Amino acid sequence: MAVRRTTLAAREARLAYWMLAPTFVVILAIVLFPVLLNVWLSFKPVTLGDLRAPVPVANERVMQTPDTAGDELVLRLTMRNGSQRVTLFGVVWEKTLPPGLTLTTVDPRCTQEGAIVTCTFGDWEGGYRETLELAFRAGPEYFEEGAPDVRDAPTDMRARAENVLTNFVFTLENYARVLTGSDFWPTLRTTLMYTFFSSVGSILLGLFAAQLLNSSFVGQGVLRGLFLFPYVAPVIAVAFVWAFFLDPFSGTVNALGQRWELLDGPVNFLGQRSVDVSLFGLSFALPLALATVIAFSSWNYFPFAFLFILARLQAVPVDMYEAADVDGAGPFQKFWYITLPSLAGVLAVLFLLRFMFLINKFEDIFLLTGGAAGTKNLPVMIYDEAFGRADIGVGSAVAMILFLVLLLFLFIYYRFAPEAER
Repeated sequence: MAVRRTTLAAREARLAYWMLAPTFVVILAIVLFPVLLNVWLSFKPVTLGDLRAPVPVANERVMQTPDTAGDELVLRLTMRNGSQRVTLFGVVWEKTLPPGLTLTTVDPRCTQEGAIVTCTFGDWEGGYRETLELAFRAGPEYFEEGAPDVRDAPTDMRARAENVLTNFVFTLENYARVLTGSDFWPTLRTTLMYTFFSSVGSILLGLFAAQLLNSSFVGQGVLRGLFLFPYVAPVIAVAFVWAFFLDPFSGTVNALGQRWELLDGPVNFLGQRSVDVSLFGLSFALPLALATVIAFSSWNYFPFAFLFILARLQAVPVDMYEAADVDGAGPFQKFWYITLPSLAGVLAVLFLLRFMFLINKFEDIFLLTGGAAGTKNLPVMIYDEAFGRADIGVGSAVAMILFLVLLLFLFIYYRFAPEAER
């Protein structure tokens, strides 16, 4: 019989994997569980109301109170199914009566054993309602106890219901509603436009800033710190500052624009869908609110690109520029033939990262416009569907479509990007 031998390195590697296994399990749970849950919900007709299990509801009202022994106490039950769609099975109402009360109502669903009255109502369809009056004869014991309020007596109402979150009923209706809706395709187009132009804008601003600060001069460190401010400042603060500056009535931009005769009148930068623009003999409608949001995102995130690009610029050998000077190359030629090729890999990675971050961006658009004036993107649509319309299923379907769009972009990038730039 052969004896299996393992090297010390193999045993140590196996031990390392076992020691890291709990970490891998936790990370996979954190990453995969939300994704799998979202996939599950996207195929189910779930609303916010379904997150709470449906229960039977009964309101009690005393219609008649006894004055002496032998009189009747009449209790009215106004009952309903707490869900408009889910059926409740085996609905039971049970109440422990004060001493001295005896059920006199003849209803085959209601019986009394000792002090406990039990009413078995069977199954209730969604939206079911019923009003039932129960009469009780009051005995001397009831008055000896001080004629207590019957509504204060312990009550138990219970039923069984199928949980829409855990059952195995699935539907494609959520996806059909999204794909056939009038809002989805314009929202998808807005999402792609916002993501693409914001990514390009932030990279161009970062490239410009890195070029400015790539040389040594007095105050260079201070300027570098100032250039990082848009990225480190709280987004809610800078968004409200932009909204204040761009306000059509009291904003600084409109006030200065009209004073310097750059604007004919107040312009609602965040509330006007489009404005007619004539440029080089061409007239077109500029999506004003969307362009403003893109400008905000480009400004807010350009420091991220600025840091990457500046670090790469400082790694470009100075000898290449000196050789270009000897050959008589101008600034534009040095930028086009030396700087830009050196930055190609960094720019590709930056575009990938910014595209991934911005396609999921919610707070910028929500804080500035709330998705109005043609600025709604898919994350805002997810919020509107899931919480504005209380339709968790449709919101999850939109989230899955957004996930697929991102996967498609990643596939195209890794399929066609040069191997050195991946």
